[in-house]
Amino acid sequence: MAGKQVLVIGLARSGMAGSLLLAAEGAQITINDKRDLHQLNAEEKAFLQANSAIRFIGGGHPADLVEPKTALVVKNPGVPLNLPPLKRAMELGIPIITEVELAARKIKGPIVAITGTNGKTTTTALTGEMYQAGGLKTFVAGNIGLPLSAVTNQLTEDTVVVAELSSFQLESTINFSPRLAAILNITPDHLDYHGTFEAYRAAKAKIFANQSENDAVILNADDPETYNLRHLPVCRIYFFSRKKVVERGAYVRDSMIVLRDNGCDYAVCPVEKVAIPGVHNLENALAAALLAWLGGVSIEKIAHVLQTFAGVPHRLEHVRTLNGIDYINDSKGTNVDATLKALAAFKQRKILIAGGYEKGADFTPLVQALHDYNVGHVIVMGQVAQRLSAAMEAAGYQEYTFAKSLEEAVKLAAARAQQGEVVLLSPACASWGMFKNYEQRGELFKKAVWALGGQENGREIAGKNS
Repeated sequence: MAGKQVLVIGLARSGMAGSLLLAAEGAQITINDKRDLHQLNAEEKAFLQANSAIRFIGGGHPADLVEPKTALVVKNPGVPLNLPPLKRAMELGIPIITEVELAARKIKGPIVAITGTNGKTTTTALTGEMYQAGGLKTFVAGNIGLPLSAVTNQLTEDTVVVAELSSFQLESTINFSPRLAAILNITPDHLDYHGTFEAYRAAKAKIFANQSENDAVILNADDPETYNLRHLPVCRIYFFSRKKVVERGAYVRDSMIVLRDNGCDYAVCPVEKVAIPGVHNLENALAAALLAWLGGVSIEKIAHVLQTFAGVPHRLEHVRTLNGIDYINDSKGTNVDATLKALAAFKQRKILIAGGYEKGADFTPLVQALHDYNVGHVIVMGQVAQRLSAAMEAAGYQEYTFAKSLEEAVKLAAARAQQGEVVLLSPACASWGMFKNYEQRGELFKKAVWALGGQENGREIAGKNS
């Protein structure tokens, strides 16, 4: 890209990482963002000051940013394709890619790519732990932690990159081809961005679009939308299932996780020994074990990690037990399916804290399941509060209360919960509007829970910052 003009749309972490990668190649870079310079955060301002050769244009997305001599457009994963400069790029036949595609062109070693509506972060972290336990130099990046472009200069041909990838990141890939790939599940999400479920599903399927017959993709045999993709890949296909035996892949037999290939079965460990709770996490464990096994990690190392991996922050994270009430942080539950899985993970009566940013989700499956999942009360907050409460009323569920803030929601939930019950933050919505991201929402929840005071281990707690 030496001497060529490249437009990067969207600053943030991926925009900065991608720009540095392009700058190292000698590209002439313009970064465009909807925010003006004064609206950028301190890290972004420092980046622009340290890289004065990069031109910055903020305050909107004019179409004339793209010129006939523009060689490439790299867009932030969350930037929609209907922006004027992107439309102009398509009209001129100029390639539009995301930072993932840009970085992948520089990665020489194997990429293990993981996507799905839910479970991506847990499965990616778990898979990365298995590769590391197997003695392989491993980087975990993508939608988790650092952007791929931020780690490329640390990679060698024998380095394994385990990448969590969202539909946003996959949508504008062109030649991206991981050695191993996994689709964990596909349920409606991000329809405000993709427009239709079909477009969302097609974005997920791009994870295996360029794989060759020497590569492999892993599909969830228990998830209809994912299983229906099995006729599309040209690579080797493996399945995972917690409900049935698969011809090759990972499954459960006699309460034991089993890996199968070429007609041979290999027992890994008992299901009850898997450290992370919930049937959905059993599916994540099956997928991770299979990805690690196909990558050369031993059964013994896989079993050890399954029995010791405690999970990731903000996904069914136990915050504390106060007065016999368990407080669970599932801030990463940003869609209906994720919240249903979180509810299913606990048999006790639950007080659910839900709501947030409007993504066009259908709340019907959630509200219809509230009684079945033993939800005694719902604390509703955020932009979707009125629509979510209307959905509950339509389903005949009237045990709900509105909260103006997360702190108020925690107090209301604590006042209603009884000993032996669970207070569960699992919003079924994005965090935007009230919070910067789901991490900030989860941290504020934990802070509010510790601020309740009370007793722990026989001593008074006046309040604690998490």
